[in-house]
Amino acid sequence: MNSIVIGSGFGGIAAALRLRAKGHKVTLIEKHPDLGGRARVFKKNGFIYDGGPTVITAPYLINELFELFKKNPTDYIKLSPLKVWYQFVFDDNSKFNYSGNETEMKKQISEISKQDVEGYEKLVNFTKKIFDKGFTELSDVPFDRPLVMIKQLPALLKLKSYKSVYSLVSSFIKNEKLRRMLSMHPLLVGGNPFTTTSIYGLILYLEKKWGIHYSMGGTGNIIKGFEKLMNEVGVEIIKGREVKNIISKENIITGLTLDNGTNIEADNVVCNADPPAVYEKMINSNQNNSIMFKWKKNRMQYSMGLFVYYFGTKIKYNEIEHHTIKFGNKYKEHLDDIFDKKKLNNDISYYLHRPSATDKSMAPEGKDCFYVLVPVPNNQSKIDWNIEGEKMKNLVIDKMQDDLMPNLKENIIEDFYLTPDYFEKDLNTKYGSGFSIQPKFSQSAYFRFHNKSEIYDGLYFVGAGTHPGAGVPGVLSSAKVLDKIL
Repeated sequence: MNSIVIGSGFGGIAAALRLRAKGHKVTLIEKHPDLGGRARVFKKNGFIYDGGPTVITAPYLINELFELFKKNPTDYIKLSPLKVWYQFVFDDNSKFNYSGNETEMKKQISEISKQDVEGYEKLVNFTKKIFDKGFTELSDVPFDRPLVMIKQLPALLKLKSYKSVYSLVSSFIKNEKLRRMLSMHPLLVGGNPFTTTSIYGLILYLEKKWGIHYSMGGTGNIIKGFEKLMNEVGVEIIKGREVKNIISKENIITGLTLDNGTNIEADNVVCNADPPAVYEKMINSNQNNSIMFKWKKNRMQYSMGLFVYYFGTKIKYNEIEHHTIKFGNKYKEHLDDIFDKKKLNNDISYYLHRPSATDKSMAPEGKDCFYVLVPVPNNQSKIDWNIEGEKMKNLVIDKMQDDLMPNLKENIIEDFYLTPDYFEKDLNTKYGSGFSIQPKFSQSAYFRFHNKSEIYDGLYFVGAGTHPGAGVPGVLSSAKVLDKIL
């Protein structure tokens, strides 16, 4: 079997390795000069910045890929568990150290709201049930037929999947600060906590089951470890070439054309590229005449965009934890602006990543390395980031200086930022969304873009836009779905 994988994010690399382990001849094609997709690495003047994912959960999914070839993962990568998972900073600047230490968690919850300690325990128990069903049982199950979905509906309804994550959390927790903290997980995979199906409450338990890890040398070192493994096991890697066209004959995929005009024949094409980009730009879709599929594609709602500001400082901010999440004053109203009204406002929430808190190699000696990620509207907003980018950068610096990092402005010595335009142009995501389609119930499992194309034989999908969804565990699991259908 001759299989080609387009795109080298975590999903594409996992797909290439799983197909190679089955004996396929595998070629991986990446348009950039480096592998990683959203997990690319940027290096500037001694500072190392992870382009994308920084929170590593369910590390067994990474280790499995090395073990497929009887390799020891620790020969390639080093994952280090974090003691404090996130430090939450609320609108009144009070702080909460969120971790796997349940005694500490309950103590801090009790200091905010005694009555919510019992609710928290019940919430964790309920998210375990969701996790057992939604992750353990279903994350690697192909949802390519309606019957598969219909069979699961009674169990999913019993787990209140019709509720949003925020609504589920609120049924156990009364304090608004704690509600925000315990319902924020959908934002890690591109969803609005007020509309994301409560199935995604499983992330809360998934973190508790395996902890939160950091890859020493950055997430990019996982990609580097995978690249070394692919070279050892005979996956052909083509970098710096973009796939311009996927060739089909009577709805059967036969190969593809690169940007230099080269045609490559293939029995199967696996896309780690965003499904709408593939269907709209890479395939001559005059055969694509399924009314149902067109309706499905056109009704999709996309995740928010991301403004990501990378910076290095000439001093160390030792009091900043590895992961910090700072809430603005408003929560629901702010999310409404991002997801529904598609407009910017100044009352931002943000996620601050300080890898040099754990790993000194990420910054020159005596200096500190950061990125700050701000959820913003996707490009359906028509925001002109050439104008708004610099304003957003200055707003973010002002906020961080006021909230967390004294004299920040005068201490920044290196910086750059990415906007939804980068996600749209460089990563080919529709509307520059950070995580492809939103994780609503009406866009989950069977209702997402299928792992096996609905309309073309020999075309498959892994990554954020297909089942089970975004996030490192999600995209790695999408390759396990592929394992079952190809």
